[in-house]
Formats: sequence, structure tokens, C-alpha cells
Amino acid sequence: MWLTNLKVGAVGLLVILFYTAVAHVIPQLQSEVPQAVALGDDVSPAVLAATGEQVYNGAGGCTACHGLGTRAPNLLTDYAGQGPIGARCQQRLDADCKRYLHASLTHPGDSVVLPFANIMPDVARQLGDPRAVWALVAFLQAQGGEITVTADDVQSAAAREAPASGGGEAVARSATMDPRQLLQEHACTGCHAIDGAGPPIGPSFDGIGSRISANQIRRGILDPDAEVTRGFEPFAGMMPKTFGQQLSAAQLEAIVQFLANRK
Repeated sequence: MWLTNLKVGAVGLLVILFYTAVAHVIPQLQSEVPQAVALGDDVSPAVLAATGEQVYNGAGGCTACHGLGTRAPNLLTDYAGQGPIGARCQQRLDADCKRYLHASLTHPGDSVVLPFANIMPDVARQLGDPRAVWALVAFLQAQGGEITVTADDVQSAAAREAPASGGGEAVARSATMDPRQLLQEHACTGCHAIDGAGPPIGPSFDGIGSRISANQIRRGILDPDAEVTRGFEPFAGMMPKTFGQQLSAAQLEAIVQFLANRK
């Protein structure tokens, strides 16, 4: 009898140790804000472009749609025989190129390239730092064109970020707790269908709560490459890995519970 109890106890201990280890590798709810962009008053075009490249591949989430040529225009490679974005922007608009790119990032609905849908979020709100937006503009200009973003653009953006210096108010990340609005602001519906409408690039949000648990949904948002849903392997690596920085813990949980209840 004592031997049976010993075996049961040993199995129980192993189970506890296993789930304790799992708990330590699952991303936690605590969310960090994006790191501030460090750009001096005399920043060079090369530094601006390098910083913009980090934003493009990181917090900007640009790679989720741009580059496929199916959800949004290619930016770093040729599109419609006009070259990468910097080349075609400079050819069409010359001196107004940087203003056009900035407006496209901050008011994307005003300059939708047909036949693509209007699914892009306001990058300034997403990043929460107007200087990062100008760095991103410089990086895009560098793709076959001339960088015309200057230190003055960055200084003006920094002044807007600090009202005490006499500028306007900073661009703030959304404080909404509405999960549908959060999904829209972060362009989730550009890849995931909801209410029967949307592209099949990622798993549909309809019925997702009956397919996976809340913990799996949470992990899929914070660490999207940890597990790829069967049938969506061609799109692996597309989803941004920065939502843990862009969402507060409360916003993340609002989205998780909203999706978990869609059964």
C-alpha cells in the first residue's frame, strides 16, 4: 500500500514540476511600453534611416502586410514596375515625397493604393512617438530615393512630444478598452476574419474560443511564432511580435477574453 502511495505522490510531484516549468516559459501579462527613440538634434540621414529600419521590422509591424504584394503594396522591392517606395515616391512627388509618406503613415485612409483595402492603422498612434514616424519616413525614402527628412523634422516632432517646451500635445497610444476597436487599431482584421468577413491570412476570429483556450490565444498574441495553426504555414512569421509592447496588460486581457468567448 505504501508503495502505491509513493508512486502516486511521485507522479503528482512530477506533474506539479512540469506545469511550474510551463508557467515560467509562457509570456506574462505585464506589458512594457516601446522604447523611446533616441535621436539627437543633429541626427544624420544615415542614423534616421537605420532607426527607421528598426521601427519597420519591429514596433511598426510593417512586415505583416508590406512585402507580400497581396494585402498592401511592396515597399522595399519593386511594385508595378516602378521600383521600391523611395524611388517611385521621389519620381512622382519629388520635394513633397516626405510629406506624402508621413501622411500615408499617420492618415492612411486618405491615400489608399487601389486595389488594396483600407486596413492600415495610424502608425503614429501605434508607436506613440512622432520622432519614430519621421525615422520610418527616412527609411522608406532610402529605398531607392533620397532622404530629405532632416533634424528639423525630428526636433519639431520632439517639441510636439513635450508640451512644456511650447509645442502641442504628444501622440498617445490608444487608451480604449474596447476589444473590437483594439483589433481594428492594430490592423488585426487585416489578416483575421471576423463576423464572417475578412481575409484568410490568419485563423478566423469566429469560433476561435471553441478551438483554442484563452491561454493559447494570449500566447498567440505575445509570441505568434511559438505555434502555427495548421493550414496557415505559408503565412508563418507575418504576425508582428510587438503587441506585448503596444498593448497594456489590461488591453491584452480584454482582447483575449473577447476572443475566448467567441464560440
